Amino acid sequence: MRVLVACEFSGVVREAFRKRGHDAWSCDIKPCEDGSPFHLQGDVLPFMCDAWDLVIAHPPCTYLSVSGLHWNGRRPERVKLTEEAARFFMVFTHLCCKWAIENPIGTMSRRYRKPDQIVQPYQFGEDASKATCLWLKGLPLLIHTHVVEPRWVCCGKYLPPELGRYGCPNCLGNKRPLPRWSNQTDSGQNKLPPSKHRAADRSQTYPGIADAMAEQWG
Repeated sequence: MRVLVACEFSGVVREAFRKRGHDAWSCDIKPCEDGSPFHLQGDVLPFMCDAWDLVIAHPPCTYLSVSGLHWNGRRPERVKLTEEAARFFMVFTHLCCKWAIENPIGTMSRRYRKPDQIVQPYQFGEDASKATCLWLKGLPLLIHTHVVEPRWVCCGKYLPPELGRYGCPNCLGNKRPLPRWSNQTDSGQNKLPPSKHRAADRSQTYPGIADAMAEQWG
């Protein structure tokens, strides 16, 4: 099967498909991080004219996600960038082949339609939380492969799993314990420190989800 992974420079999804014998290619304006010869560097739109059996797209979410939209009211110049990002997202919805579009929770649920599925890395063997929307055409919903239990936090303390999911004995049930995974602080914030690579690091697909895509859609 010929697979195009659009807007990917990490190669995580591409390699998950290639390991299973598919003719998979990634494409991004950035060079690939793994030095693979199966990466097309440049604007993805001309490459979509080729014959692909499956396109998995990760359109940039900086101006589409809930966290990004938060700044539009304070910085009006971002509104135009949101419109451009939304138009780019919609290009993938007109493809004739099977496709999947990945993005965080954000404006496309209203502008286009609600996603077919919202997945979490912890449903696919990863000790991490990152809600990811999937819009699908011609593909089944991803089936969870292995659910990783969280740590539970309440009253400034960690609770054992057998207690955390039911209630907190320290506060006599006045609070609901909160689930947290390894990429989160106790308050629920992402642990990645501020850096020029932070957005790119957060955008990468977790290997557990990539493996599920290749196994179930390949």
